Amino acid sequence: MNEALLRSLTPSVLGILVRRGADFAAAEDAVQDALVEALRVWPAVPSPSSERRSSREDPIRDPKGWLVTVAWRKFLDATRADAARRRREDLVDEEPPPGPAPAVDDTLQLYFLCAHPSLTPSSAVALTLRAVGGLTTRQIAHAYLVPEATMAQRISRAKRTVSGVRFDQPGDVATVLRVLYLVFNEGYSGEVDLAAEAIRLTRQLAAAIDHPEVAGLLALMLLHHARRATRTAPDGSLVPLAEQDRGRWDTEAIAEGVEILQAALARDRLGEYQAQAAIAALHADAPTAEETDWVQIVEWYDELARLTDSPVVRLNRAVAVGEADGPRAGLAALASLNDTLPRHTAVAAYLHERDGDLATAARLYAEAAHKAPDLAERDYLTRQAARLNARLPR
Repeated sequence: MNEALLRSLTPSVLGILVRRGADFAAAEDAVQDALVEALRVWPAVPSPSSERRSSREDPIRDPKGWLVTVAWRKFLDATRADAARRRREDLVDEEPPPGPAPAVDDTLQLYFLCAHPSLTPSSAVALTLRAVGGLTTRQIAHAYLVPEATMAQRISRAKRTVSGVRFDQPGDVATVLRVLYLVFNEGYSGEVDLAAEAIRLTRQLAAAIDHPEVAGLLALMLLHHARRATRTAPDGSLVPLAEQDRGRWDTEAIAEGVEILQAALARDRLGEYQAQAAIAALHADAPTAEETDWVQIVEWYDELARLTDSPVVRLNRAVAVGEADGPRAGLAALASLNDTLPRHTAVAAYLHERDGDLATAARLYAEAAHKAPDLAERDYLTRQAARLNARLPR
């Protein structure tokens, strides 16, 4: 049983059911039921031995067609008890005969629907992972460390929210990309590698739409993912970029990311994900931390700040300025930003340490540790404070 194949077929099968007249929520439930049936039945199905079996009935010969047929029947079974019985029975008569599944690909429309502006970010993420990614509610719940019942309610609410949205209406690519980047940044938890899943879904989106920002996001994900194995030590502690073992970076992922980025940039339609990918590519291109081209990185942060006007981008730019022009220049850039920004205190600590003010840096590292969003970051910042305190005169 190829679970990856099943998940890759999910959006096209769901799209076919919706085009046949099923409402999105009911169609999505039916497709999930068909996937469960496939997991149960397919391993036991023998290889085809007779031409008399239709391809639609043989999952090995036509997995997509089999899923369409089973999902459609699941949908009809579920809707016969509804108030609109007469219309549902009409749909029975309209069931297409066995044969190849329609070639139309509704993957892009499903991305748009699952990332509809009416949904909260958390709901859009959950619905995308289920309807487009083909993950089960249990898998999504485990990945986000919430009870399965809670995730089921979130997905049900999301489906109800978009149930009245026209399936063929134009969507917003930027919203879809934000949802996919949210998935990517969750990393790995439970049995599902969300970073890898986000890359798979972004590849799928790139195949459905020719858009430089889709390519930019895919390049960004690949370049970040290439460093994944070196981001933490065996004991789980954080390893900062400058201290990572670059010999363990995934050079194939870096090469692919750079190639995708260069093709996107050549189209001269710069967007925020392309700019972020360009920064990641400059880090990946440096043989050592000392050889990083910080001047170019500052220039890309200037472009990114122009595109997004994001205070978080300006915070990261202050770090780059500190590396390119010296810590005092970085502190000057930092002074113009609100000190309540996440990680502002940690950046200030780093720049003060670079400037030789170890007492201030130690105090700020300890303060940043109390504000850290997770245990790994808190431990890292606490160790930095302890390291500097040990160097201070008694």
